[in-house]
Amino acid sequence: MELKFFSCKLLSFLLCLSLGFFPSINSAEFFDCISTKLSSNFTSSDIVITPDDTSYSTILQSTIQNLRYSTDKTLKPLAIITPFAYHHVQSTIICSKASGLQIRIRSGGHDDEGLSYTSHDHTPFILLDMNKLRSVTIDLDDNTAWVESGATIGELYYWVSQKSNLLGFPAGECPSVGVGGHLSGGGFGIMARKYGLSADNVIDAHIVDVNGRILDRNSMGEDLFWAIRGGGGGSFGVVLSWKINLVYVPPVVTVFSLSKKLDRSGTQIVNKWQYVAHNLTEDLFIHLVVNLASVSEQEESRTLQLTINALFLGTADKLMEIVEDGFPELGLQKTDCVEMSWIESVVYFSGYLSGEGIDALRDRSLKPWPKSYSVAKSDYVKKPIPEEAFEDIWKWCLQENLLLVIEPFGGRMSEIDATETPYAHREGNLYIIQYIMRWTDEDFKAAKKHVDLLREIYEKMTPFVSNNPREAYVNVRDLDLGTNGKGGCGSSYEHALEWGSKYFMGNFRRLAIVKGEVDPTNFFGHEQSIPPLVLDYLILD
Repeated sequence: MELKFFSCKLLSFLLCLSLGFFPSINSAEFFDCISTKLSSNFTSSDIVITPDDTSYSTILQSTIQNLRYSTDKTLKPLAIITPFAYHHVQSTIICSKASGLQIRIRSGGHDDEGLSYTSHDHTPFILLDMNKLRSVTIDLDDNTAWVESGATIGELYYWVSQKSNLLGFPAGECPSVGVGGHLSGGGFGIMARKYGLSADNVIDAHIVDVNGRILDRNSMGEDLFWAIRGGGGGSFGVVLSWKINLVYVPPVVTVFSLSKKLDRSGTQIVNKWQYVAHNLTEDLFIHLVVNLASVSEQEESRTLQLTINALFLGTADKLMEIVEDGFPELGLQKTDCVEMSWIESVVYFSGYLSGEGIDALRDRSLKPWPKSYSVAKSDYVKKPIPEEAFEDIWKWCLQENLLLVIEPFGGRMSEIDATETPYAHREGNLYIIQYIMRWTDEDFKAAKKHVDLLREIYEKMTPFVSNNPREAYVNVRDLDLGTNGKGGCGSSYEHALEWGSKYFMGNFRRLAIVKGEVDPTNFFGHEQSIPPLVLDYLILD
């Protein structure tokens, strides 16, 4: 027996035809179908929001974080479905599939390219907004929790802290990020060196598949369970909820934030950080932020600031011992250190919640994440950048309001095998860089200027970052890496390798095989969804 693969070019075309993406879609059929299936406990207007409804724009805009994709030119959904119960999700999938419509799945709205709430190729779609499915149920008997995909990670942090001050969860720093998208892409955060990614701590899940069935880990099988823990959102089904292992946090943690002018001495600190940050105790996470300290129309008047932020899972005295021994160049003083509870450190590192109490983590309306027009990219660094090269990098940053967020690896991140989950960026990586550019002018020309400038800087960074492939983090979505065909169709596995190998490296092939098994018609498709790689078993003489 010989196992063969075929690229699916013809198959993709035929499947797209079968789904109705090339003929006209039947939106009327969808509305008839969904209204029939809705529970009598809710009126259809509670769940199905159309452009004719006065609440449509408010609900659509509510969690769009990148204002680039909230303009009049952005394709809007034919309807927004806000499920209150799991069977509403099942009905949405069944009716969308029967009507030839695609869906977009939104939990927190932080997708950098807006793929969770719009369609760049103008494929008509239904928006499934998971906002109402946000419960967190904690079991202290085995230190686990079930969290629904519509919850934010801030809500998850908060409710865990209300049960125990000795439990936490390793996830990102922005509390308004949705659990569904964050865990689907891996979920890197400030306890990653201690406990790995969010996805590394997922032990079960409930997902609605392409046929509308609700599956758990046992019924979905280990291959699909592997794929949803880091394979990116919107490709395999709708994850309703996740069962996670909670992790130990000490009663006292220590934080500090040092700001320094990015001059010669500041550059020396950055250079030394490259050599030590990934090798320090896994209880310590020190990350760097580079941004403009002063904004001026004249480039020669601008200056850069280096901010060094850290979380240590322990006391200030112990932290001082570690830093004085392993990173004395930092010049850390005990007066720079602040002891607090772990949940208080979540608010501290959020930035925008500064000065608020921990209740702000569960109250989305109290102080929402500040929205802006933005563009972002990511890189992984495997060997230290030469110190002299930083002078050029700083000059590039001075050209525009570019923010660099530089976060260390090592610790648990280097211990987990690259094939354990789809997130393959493990041993051998020193740190990850995120390039973020934000602006307030909604003019199209202004947006193009900023996007083009970031592309230029990204290209200039090529000699200093990973290569073959140049790796990228799927939770910093970047359509410049490559896209599928219209509606996620018409793109072969070989074509999708252009971007898939950068996000997932050697795991991309397995992801495509899983996709071919669970969603061969590519119903869950978008500009960077995993393409189905269908296996053809042939018995040869």
